[in-house]
Amino acid sequence: METAVEQIPLENFLFVSAILFSLGVYGVLSRRNAVQILMSVELMLNAVAVNFVAFAVYTDGELFRGMIFGIFVIIIAAAEVGLALGIILRVFRNRPGTAGNVDEVAELKW
Repeated sequence: METAVEQIPLENFLFVSAILFSLGVYGVLSRRNAVQILMSVELMLNAVAVNFVAFAVYTDGELFRGMIFGIFVIIIAAAEVGLALGIILRVFRNRPGTAGNVDEVAELKW
């Protein structure tokens, strides 16, 4: 009996990953809100995790190694979100109203 992973071609996973990554790049380039940019970066990191897991399963045949790569990317993304939200909160406390707009934060002088 074949498993579900063997029935789905690798190209399908790569297509979904490319769509996720493209949406993330579009969000980073078109948004001015810091939280929306952060969410777009998370989309790109999720696309990378999907690629890691898909390639690990299709090249090595072991799901375990792909899951290790995926969990590593998720851990890095969680640390990145924590750090970025901390910076956003700190800017908002120092200057209310400027934390949402990235252009205004870039012009701040400390």
